[in-house]
Amino acid sequence: MRVLLVGEAAEHEADLRRTLDPSVETVALPADAATTDTHDDAIDVDDVVVSLRLRRNGAPLPPFRLLHVPGAGLDGIDLDALDPRTCVANVFEHEIPIAEFVLARLLEWEIRAADMQAAFTPGTWAERYRHRVEHGELHGRSLAVVGYGRIGRAIATRAAAFGMRVTAVDDRAAGHDFAQVVPTSRLRDVAAGADRLVVACPLTEQTRGMVDASLLDAMPSDAVLVNISRAETVDEQDLWDALRHNRIGGAILDVWYRYPTAADPDPAPAAHPFWELPNAWCTPHSSAWTRSLARRRYAVIADNIERLASGRPLRNTVRNGVTTGSKRSTQ
Repeated sequence: MRVLLVGEAAEHEADLRRTLDPSVETVALPADAATTDTHDDAIDVDDVVVSLRLRRNGAPLPPFRLLHVPGAGLDGIDLDALDPRTCVANVFEHEIPIAEFVLARLLEWEIRAADMQAAFTPGTWAERYRHRVEHGELHGRSLAVVGYGRIGRAIATRAAAFGMRVTAVDDRAAGHDFAQVVPTSRLRDVAAGADRLVVACPLTEQTRGMVDASLLDAMPSDAVLVNISRAETVDEQDLWDALRHNRIGGAILDVWYRYPTAADPDPAPAAHPFWELPNAWCTPHSSAWTRSLARRRYAVIADNIERLASGRPLRNTVRNGVTTGSKRSTQ
């Protein structure tokens, strides 16, 4: 069994090696191995492939033992192209930094400490002290969390600690100490009463464009939308119109509609320049990108590789492969 690290995953070989059995061979494949068949001959039936994306535009992928996605989202994976024998697992660990990021941004939206610091000088501080501008609090604010998986629960836990009143919208999630959980049929009603609304659900055909003009219009005029899920859960044109015409208070955006690819290495992140709007706070999909995240994630991947080798159940299994007898290619 070898471990094939595709594209960005190859940059984390050292993180994987920290806890991986040293006898396991690792092989780096370029990014285009995720989207073309150029390197398919390098993949054997007993291999593990680690990649955030894997597509063949309608063609089948070669059989291999395990696809381990080094993140939670599966929207970059064409599950239908996988051989039935291929098992699929993903990994989380990002709920911790994402929740911290969301609360940090919500706090800063209320407090504006960076603005106060930037304006502070010995020559002006006395006047600014005498005419201090009141800032807001999170305490007592209502927070809607759309999607109540690991990320949603981590956000709710921290928001509740700040005294926020949390309602989660999810059809399958169980109840939780820190939030009232209601079905998606009540999303519009929840949005209408939410001071802050965080989109934390996966991107599916059901959630694509879920936040549209109708939902944005239902939100209070000073409400703030936070998207740390996938950009496409929010209709781009509708969000642009709502922000530009101040129909909502603002948006905190960390996910985007376009990302760099080999064909287009420097795209604009969206068709509309959200970053030029004063009520849109834009960051480059960095909410989870901490120094500790990759180390934790690749430790889970290494553990799953050990489990696979020893015949033990895997963690975070998305799809079980059909078990058949297989033999490593000798090529």
